[in-house]
Amino acid sequence: MELMARGVRQNTMMSPRQVRGTVLAVLLCSALAGCGSVTASAPAGAGASSSAPATSSAQGSSPAQAASSAPAGAASATGCASVNQATSVTVHRVIHLVEPSRAGALSKTQNNAALVQALFSQLCAAVSHASAAKGTVRCPADFGISYTGTFYDGSRTLAKFIYGASGCQSVSLTADGKTRTTLVFGTAAAAAPKLRADMAAVLGEPALAIAQPASGTGTTKK
Repeated sequence: MELMARGVRQNTMMSPRQVRGTVLAVLLCSALAGCGSVTASAPAGAGASSSAPATSSAQGSSPAQAASSAPAGAASATGCASVNQATSVTVHRVIHLVEPSRAGALSKTQNNAALVQALFSQLCAAVSHASAAKGTVRCPADFGISYTGTFYDGSRTLAKFIYGASGCQSVSLTADGKTRTTLVFGTAAAAAPKLRADMAAVLGEPALAIAQPASGTGTTKK
């Protein structure tokens, strides 16, 4: 009888423990299940929120916006690439005659952008071709007349040049820190067929007059 009584007591004592254990296990599993769902949803939410900046970043890097954010100075070209930015040119006539001459001095500032850019373009076209002349070159009617000038974009210096107008024409152009020189022969002459005419237009002189001495006193034109 004692053995049976003990067995009954064990059954009655284990039952509450099993109940409590079962309840605790259920509660623990529920808690874990709840935490797992939050953790799993967190990356999804993070991914959704991170997609918005990625989209805006892609839109922000569009070519139009990239161009609008470029520095203003990037639009200022240099050298012969700045031909279309030239707004004025100042030209001075220089005479290298050994004997005295009655040719008048000439200094001209031209503000007609179309005339300025046409001359600039012809000078660039000429120096883009190396001189094809070889050996001794005869230059008849060389009065030693040349023109020096400076091209400007407003107050910014774009290029400086020397144009030998009489005898064998020559061009020396300094732009973007580089100096190029050529005789206006062959391909250089073909590339700049309007060089003398455009120089005359800038100076307001007949084309033939710029290559020979002109009588008169010194003049300054604007």
